[in-house]
Amino acid sequence: MKILCLGGAGKISRESGYDVAEYSDCDKITIADVNEEAGREVAAWVDDPRVEFMKVDVYDREKTVNLMKKYDIVMDGTTISMNDYTTALILESGVHGINLNGCSSEWDFDKEFKEIGKAFVPGVGMTPGVTNLMTKYAADRLDTIDTIRISHGAFRPIAFSPSIAETTRIEYDPNLETRLVYEDGKLVQVPPFARPRDIELPEPFGTLPQYIIPHAETLTLGKSLADKDVRLIEVRGTWPSKNMRLIRELYDWGFLRNDKVKIGDSEVGVLDVISSYLIQSEEGQKTDLYGYALHVEVTGIKEERLVQYILTHTHPKSDGSVKGWEKLRAYTRCVGIPMGIGAQMISKGLVKGTGVIAPELAFSPEAMFAELEKRDIIVHKQVNVLTEKGRT
Repeated sequence: MKILCLGGAGKISRESGYDVAEYSDCDKITIADVNEEAGREVAAWVDDPRVEFMKVDVYDREKTVNLMKKYDIVMDGTTISMNDYTTALILESGVHGINLNGCSSEWDFDKEFKEIGKAFVPGVGMTPGVTNLMTKYAADRLDTIDTIRISHGAFRPIAFSPSIAETTRIEYDPNLETRLVYEDGKLVQVPPFARPRDIELPEPFGTLPQYIIPHAETLTLGKSLADKDVRLIEVRGTWPSKNMRLIRELYDWGFLRNDKVKIGDSEVGVLDVISSYLIQSEEGQKTDLYGYALHVEVTGIKEERLVQYILTHTHPKSDGSVKGWEKLRAYTRCVGIPMGIGAQMISKGLVKGTGVIAPELAFSPEAMFAELEKRDIIVHKQVNVLTEKGRT
């Protein structure tokens, strides 16, 4: 089994490659990236004889496709804006694929992946990804579902990498059409900072206001759980409070529209300038608290009782008390590890079906949770009976 880690020099994607090296018996793992210095650094850091680096410019289409054909699986860790293009390359190469984001047009390739008998699983990070499987775990134990409320806290610097800066911009873009909620069988568009709700995250993160964000769970769960009569699906998120205050001010002042401004003889997008500053500044590269926190609440009927499932997750502290989880790695490991696990499940033939498959249909929740636990990422489950049988 050979795995190509596309964009594997990124701070998150390197964790996926590291996990494959640490937990699998894969024969060959190639870190493929246009950034040669960072890619060689990652290969040396993983320190495994099966791991090598190869410089790859994905826009050299023919060369990239010919390279992919030599592998069994491509783990795509490139940015959201590239995923339409990179998914097409994976399809053309005729191999299995998996990516982190799941927020582009990967779903349009379903028929073609089925025709070649391969699986492509988009959005296998913490959210989307593990949240899909948390929801599926609860759904499997309910007869019908009333509400699905998915929330997360991503505690990381606002712009520690270009891809993270891009994600920040996209989620609160006032013109974004894919910031949606699922209500009574329809997708409803909402503006930035819509439907605030206080969410209690596991310690040390605490209770914070969260807002609707554009995520793949809203699109996939309504279809994959169609037999459960789901009424409402909402996905919310938050970043550190300081980051959220900045984004709110940028929104209120119109900066998120990225209007062009004239500086001397040049015209530049005002948000492009701010993003470049944050990527290059100390303020954009650090935060007080690092890590990731998930909160999934599913309410529905089981044997005429109204039942609520609450699933959360915890991981080792970022304070340096646990080796490998220091500061930013407490965030990047959480996001990157699920894609590494997913690739290993594909390699073992554990994915259900072919085509473009949502995480909740591709993988067993229990199997994913068991693999996460081996890596000290623990999924916690709470069940509350809200009304007894025969009572309203």
